[in-house]
Amino acid sequence: MLCCLGMPISAQQRPLLTEDPETIGAGLVLVEAGVDWFQDQAFLASGLSGDLLRLPTFGMSFGISSIAEIQLDGGLNDRLSVTDRQTAPLSGQVDFQGDHTRDFSDLIIATKVRLFREADRRPALGIRFATRLPNASNETGLGLDTTDFYVSALMGKTARSVRVVGNVGLGILGDPIRGDRQNDVVLYGLSVARAMVKDFEIVGGLSGHVSTRTGDPPAGTESRGRFRFGSRFTRGPARIDAAVVIGITKNEPAVGLTAGFTYVFSAFQVP
Repeated sequence: MLCCLGMPISAQQRPLLTEDPETIGAGLVLVEAGVDWFQDQAFLASGLSGDLLRLPTFGMSFGISSIAEIQLDGGLNDRLSVTDRQTAPLSGQVDFQGDHTRDFSDLIIATKVRLFREADRRPALGIRFATRLPNASNETGLGLDTTDFYVSALMGKTARSVRVVGNVGLGILGDPIRGDRQNDVVLYGLSVARAMVKDFEIVGGLSGHVSTRTGDPPAGTESRGRFRFGSRFTRGPARIDAAVVIGITKNEPAVGLTAGFTYVFSAFQVP
């Protein structure tokens, strides 16, 4: 049943945040767009909280070989309807009028490599390196003006109509207050996709990171976690998806919604 979904798209995890070790394939390009809405989203570094609308979000993946791809992920317009302001480490730098603020999302540039193909008794294994660039500014209250680095081990195994994906890794997060400090966090992710019929899946997953700091971590680097539950419908090279998002830490939204569209096409020849 999973083969009927088409491997180039089934290698991608939207609306989940876990990363599948499978890549999209040599010479293929994946384009995705979506919308996110989160209720009671907190920005602990700036002291702002409110309802966050991200429209549109975007992602692109380029299959540079049969085992590797380059990824770009971000958003063009994050808009926060502010419902509360608190004193915080970066609250003195926030500079906007009214009860709404907006900015670009931080851009994430990543490389994913599949190391081992899935076998009967072995999951597929891969590795992913990613860097988050500081596109969102602290003046809007939505950014930290820091650059972060992530490395994750990726695992994936299919059993009949069920696909299980797991991620574990390390993140190095910059301190927005002091340039000589950082916070090392443990990355985690686990997701399950169940093919119900030929083109339809039910999906769910938990992902986030855990701070390793003793005591209070630097502002903006606190532990995070989100649970997502939704569905995906695939037809040929196209897919639509939707999910409910539930935050499990204090700086995550109480509840949220996400929906999007994904399309894969052949774009170039790999020598």
